[in-house]
Amino acid sequence: MHQKGICLGRLLPLIFRNLTFLFGIGFLAPLVAQTLERTLPSISGTPWPLIVGLVIGGGWGAIAQKTGRWV
Repeated sequence: MHQKGICLGRLLPLIFRNLTFLFGIGFLAPLVAQTLERTLPSISGTPWPLIVGLVIGGGWGAIAQKTGRWV
């Protein structure tokens, strides 16, 4: 039981330090992918909208993480 507390104690600060990047991956990437699928319905079965969303969301989140600003 004590070992789980140590692991969680190391994991939580790591998550909070990278929260902007995780927001970019977890929220912006699916939002971009869904927007692409809604605007171009013919691509809804292909995996590339999610890939584009991950690149845009992850890139934007990484830049925000590095600079400390979203805009």
